[in-house]
Amino acid sequence: MKIVVGTRGSKLALVQTNWVVDELKKANPEIEFEVKIIKTKGDLVTHLPLHKIGDKGLFTKEIEQQLLDKEIDLAIHSMKDMPSSLPEGLKFASIPKREDPRDVLVLKEGYNDISDLPKGAKIGTGSKRRTYQLLKYRPDLEIVPIRGNIDTRIRKIEDENLDGIVLAAAGLNRAGLNHHISYHLPVDIMIPAPAQGALALEIREDDSNMEEIISHIKDEMTEIQVAAERGFLRGVNGSCHIPMGAYCEIKDNKLNLSGLYGDEEGNKLVIKSITGAIEEAEKIGFELAKNILKEYNSL
Repeated sequence: MKIVVGTRGSKLALVQTNWVVDELKKANPEIEFEVKIIKTKGDLVTHLPLHKIGDKGLFTKEIEQQLLDKEIDLAIHSMKDMPSSLPEGLKFASIPKREDPRDVLVLKEGYNDISDLPKGAKIGTGSKRRTYQLLKYRPDLEIVPIRGNIDTRIRKIEDENLDGIVLAAAGLNRAGLNHHISYHLPVDIMIPAPAQGALALEIREDDSNMEEIISHIKDEMTEIQVAAERGFLRGVNGSCHIPMGAYCEIKDNKLNLSGLYGDEEGNKLVIKSITGAIEEAEKIGFELAKNILKEYNSL
């Protein structure tokens, strides 16, 4: 039996895909796996900020089409790139253990954390969520829009004379580049993107065989966190045009979910939290979305 796995071609996407394939091989040594690289719109259009190209699905649509057309059997994505709902006929299989969900600063030599940055320091990020949360904490910072893969963005510190950039800890950890991390941004300064650090394993809805093959890499804690955070994403109907984040923490069988929602210009930014039972993760996500939208609409 042979399974064709679809992924984007970036260094990080391939590291993530190869990790999943290795895990699946351990439990299914008799199966042959082939990795197929698929270019997405987000990979092809690199000169524009994400919010100007189109909506979510920028890094997933072409891969999902090949899954529907049975050109591939399994698609592997970063869960944070996934739109709030999937195309008809597709679903998520088990979710493996999440990497560190936090955002980090990669700083110019001489700086070790956010408090070291001088007034007016230039920080690179292409994300509205990161931009407006940074400016809420440090209104004096100058935010410079940047895009590109991890290596490209790190090079921009020197090439564009930046004082630092914001990246996801998960990507740096997975790509073996965590030595670049200067400072982990605490969640009370920077709420991550919903499901940041988690991987999405997407299959056809009617493919129970594939579901069975993947089932052993499931991590229950991660599945609860992703259900709550993506419940929030669906509840606010989030897109890449607006700043939005969600982070779920689990303690003593209870979950605490923090959410962030704002407008495109960052003039309105609402942050709230909610606590509830882990069995109702998705419902709690919806509940928090409702509370936040109510406050947002009253501003």
